[in-house]
Amino acid sequence: MQKENEQILIGLKKARTHLAKVIAMVEEGKYCVSIMQQNLAVVGLLKSANDKLLARHLSSCFISAMKGTDEKRKQQMIDEILQLNKMSK
Repeated sequence: MQKENEQILIGLKKARTHLAKVIAMVEEGKYCVSIMQQNLAVVGLLKSANDKLLARHLSSCFISAMKGTDEKRKQQMIDEILQLNKMSK
């Protein structure tokens, strides 16, 4: 779990640093396509971190809830995953 957290944090921190550079590019009036390319790199870093977070959630919290007997909690977990899926489109 610790290694997963480290990987997630590294990705998020890279995205933060890269986003600061994208903001500077906009402020400096750099070429739009160059800005968009760099912005897409930030999006990729964030998506990667999100995928890692989802995998961690599914392999821990979600499995634990599905093994339990609380049907309301099971449905809540399923609903959360479905909502995340809608948001990711």
